[in-house]
Amino acid sequence: MSSDEKVAMASHEQAPLLQVVRVIPPRQRYSQNTIRRFCTIALSSTLIAILVLFLLPLRFLPGTREHHGRPSDYFPWSSPYPHKAWPRSEGLSYEDLQGVLLTTPKAEKAREWSHYYTAGPHLAGKNLSQAIWTMERWQEFGVPQSSIVTYDIYLNYPTGHRLALLEKAAKSEEALADQDGVEETNKADYKVKYECRLEEDVLKEDGTSGLDNRIPTFHGYSANGNVTAQYVYVNFGTYYDFEDLVKANVSLEGKIAIVKYGRIFRGLKVKRAQELGMVGTVIYTDPQEDGNITEANGYKTYPDGPARNPSSVQRGSTQFISIAPGDPTTPSYPSKPGAPRQDPHNSIPSIPSVPISYQDALPILKSLNGHGPHASEFNGFWRGGGLGYKGVEYNIGPSPPGLVLNLVNEQEYVTTPMWNVIGIINGTLPDEVIVLGNHRDAWIAGGAGDPSSGSAAMNEVIRSFGVALEKGWKPLRTIIFASWDAEEYGLIGSTEWVEEYIPWLSKAAMAYINVDVGTRGPSFRTAASPLLNTALYEVTSLVQSPNQTVKGQTVRDLWNGYIATMGSGSDFTAFQDFAGIPSVDLGFMASSESAVYHYHSNYDSFDWMDKFGDENWHYHVAITKVWALLAAALVESPIIQFNATAYADGLKNYLKSVEDQAKKSSSLEMQGISFDPLEKAIVRLHIVTLDFDAYAASLASAIDDDVPWWEWWKKVKLYYEVRRVNDKYKYFERQFLYQTGLDGRNWFKHVVFAPGLWTGYAGATFPGLVESIDAENKTNVVRWSHIIESNINAATALLK
Repeated sequence: MSSDEKVAMASHEQAPLLQVVRVIPPRQRYSQNTIRRFCTIALSSTLIAILVLFLLPLRFLPGTREHHGRPSDYFPWSSPYPHKAWPRSEGLSYEDLQGVLLTTPKAEKAREWSHYYTAGPHLAGKNLSQAIWTMERWQEFGVPQSSIVTYDIYLNYPTGHRLALLEKAAKSEEALADQDGVEETNKADYKVKYECRLEEDVLKEDGTSGLDNRIPTFHGYSANGNVTAQYVYVNFGTYYDFEDLVKANVSLEGKIAIVKYGRIFRGLKVKRAQELGMVGTVIYTDPQEDGNITEANGYKTYPDGPARNPSSVQRGSTQFISIAPGDPTTPSYPSKPGAPRQDPHNSIPSIPSVPISYQDALPILKSLNGHGPHASEFNGFWRGGGLGYKGVEYNIGPSPPGLVLNLVNEQEYVTTPMWNVIGIINGTLPDEVIVLGNHRDAWIAGGAGDPSSGSAAMNEVIRSFGVALEKGWKPLRTIIFASWDAEEYGLIGSTEWVEEYIPWLSKAAMAYINVDVGTRGPSFRTAASPLLNTALYEVTSLVQSPNQTVKGQTVRDLWNGYIATMGSGSDFTAFQDFAGIPSVDLGFMASSESAVYHYHSNYDSFDWMDKFGDENWHYHVAITKVWALLAAALVESPIIQFNATAYADGLKNYLKSVEDQAKKSSSLEMQGISFDPLEKAIVRLHIVTLDFDAYAASLASAIDDDVPWWEWWKKVKLYYEVRRVNDKYKYFERQFLYQTGLDGRNWFKHVVFAPGLWTGYAGATFPGLVESIDAENKTNVVRWSHIIESNINAATALLK
């Protein structure tokens, strides 16, 4: 086709797609289309915002971070709680858990564990095989995270000793003439009037009393020395006993003290003797401490009867435990290899001491008859000696110049490893931890009461929890079990562990439950932080008593309900007094009708326990159940079973005691001191604790309410509130710590509880105030009043 033809054709064709066509606006289907579009966008944005706001809090809820970022954890249908069953127990109901803990412990198992622990010596730093055995048993029971924690500690071991009563023998005239110019005391020879045996009888009825490797009688941390001097009977060697002697002008300097065990910690007897210039201390157990169960009252002595064996000797530490426990060369920091070492003599003696039996004490005491004032010439605290039937008149002395004691004490001091066994059952809340502890070391081969009744019970507690784990239970809170070493020397194993882990414990530990002597008789006894009082009453009501007078009686029914204040003398000390962790100490003690307990003697043996202490081993089972149930209550309750009001009530009573002490002071200045600011601070705290405990109770009640799934946010809010309440309970006791520490013993940080400065075992309340009043130092009384008021106000502010 030519180009002309193409042009002609184009002039006749039309391209309708290229034509301009007039288009009118389409008719709207909805009259309010703009509003509809706006609403659609707004609704979509709102739904997205709600979804974001719903998911975002789940990312930061307590407990969600423990799921390691699994995508499903951040969807609304995943659980933000510690476990899916919260607030109920996971795997087992709480009632089923209690059932396991009440039915699993067995007397034959407790007896088996005790037989192992008491079969040979287990002195501190010399019991590695027992530590390994304990760790392996715990692993078998279902606690695979059990291991040994080692510290290098400063200890002494005995190498030799002697105590002899020497009597001057007159020399011939020729010998005296040859010694002209020599002092009178050197003009005579001495002969041995009595050589102390310093050991306990081997009894065929007591299997461990005759072991070849039995431990000699000695004192932990006693000083080396060889001294010969006159001696003085100083009663129980309390601070006030020594004051009585000073006031009576009894010569003490340069003398040896003969002192009875009892009333205060033995190390403080040595400390006061040392301060008054005495050169040695001899400590014996007087039958006065045995109540009615004595040979004088017609009872046969062990092994034939329940009275004390005359040869029994109480070993023990002479560390100044009210100044600082733990390794004396590493105060306030752990004794790890390479740790710097301090001079220990601020907290251990510099004069020698030895323990003896009353059999060895008899010739020494009888030789004082007629010398110096009689004990009855002093106050009532000096009366009641139990050896009168043996001819002892309890004269004070001093012994005449021709009658002296030669005291020899030879000790080897070493830095040596010791071994704590630590077991862990991880809970779903890693920042809420309950610790259970018992020490494993003993001064002797046996130690059936102290500590092996507690060690046997701990094994049964762990075995019981292991059964629960097998049944699918997982604890809410983390549980730590501790078998401490070197408690006997000065609470060393527990103290070093707390000093090492104090940063973590301060953030995580909720409570510490201690059992030292699990049983040595039928009477339940306890000491505790007041926060734990209510829980103690509840769990003791769940355990059947072995000595029922009426069928069905519980431990609570036969217990007088008295809860002592926390002092020292066992492993709760570092937790309560240094770290501010609420603590409790449990055990069955001897009654007035019980066989005499041979404390720290070879006769604290398996055979004694089997015949006299717990013949059917039922009290071992009972303390196991109380211990396990108390732990379970603290571990599993969504809101920890603390009661702050009981604490405030306790403070009120403690202050009343301080006020009474001030009024009885001989100082008019002390009598006139007003404690009104402290009283008002305690009243304010009491009001707040009532409200806080009531709020916690209301939360506990709300936890049991069924929340519909569409009101999930209420449960989330409740969880937040529970965590907040538990945190406040956790940190409540810490508010009573004063980091500067008590005057002259700054290791102790608690302003409410500490061992008495001159008692050691017994607890002192408001120790800063009490010691300032004793010293009649008004400035310090005022200072400590301000310190304590500040601590109380901090506790009040925490709970608001």
